[in-house]
Amino acid sequence: MAHIQLNNDAPGIRSLVLYRPDTGKPLYELAQALLRAGSPDSTLTDAERELIAAYVSGLNCTSFCRNSHAAAARYLYGQERDLVDQVLADPETAAVSGKLNALLVIARHVTEDARTVSEAVAGAARAAGATDGDIHDTVLIAASFCMYNRYVDGLATLTPTDPAAYEAMGERMGTLGYVLPKPH
Repeated sequence: MAHIQLNNDAPGIRSLVLYRPDTGKPLYELAQALLRAGSPDSTLTDAERELIAAYVSGLNCTSFCRNSHAAAARYLYGQERDLVDQVLADPETAAVSGKLNALLVIARHVTEDARTVSEAVAGAARAAGATDGDIHDTVLIAASFCMYNRYVDGLATLTPTDPAAYEAMGERMGTLGYVLPKPH
């Protein structure tokens, strides 16, 4: 049960956006910019962006965000959907590109202590083919999802346990992106 009276039965951040649309709107706009648009010089796909969000949320032990963004990544990866679970289980052995692996290292550093993103860590990503836009967007996705994770967990929002609920969320996010929910 949420720590505040939300007056809706929506799960996760959607409940908070319905509670405070004035703060929810910029949060959704940021998610849309990070997970769908990205920097002009970024080569990250929408699936990779969602995977980074799910990975960071997993590191933060935020089940709702981990599961919903993993579902969106699976939807966007299509036939390669198994990569999502490989990364969430063990990114070092997952069958992803060297570039994505290096960016996940950056995301982990941002999540654990952003001050540890060194020139060596960024240089390893560049050597693996990451652009400055890829590095920028990875850092901002990781930093933003640390905030989103703490917002969702700090208010103890509803976290569905049925995997089918996340599949529906993943398809919605994969097709519509991040649009404000309509009040019921």
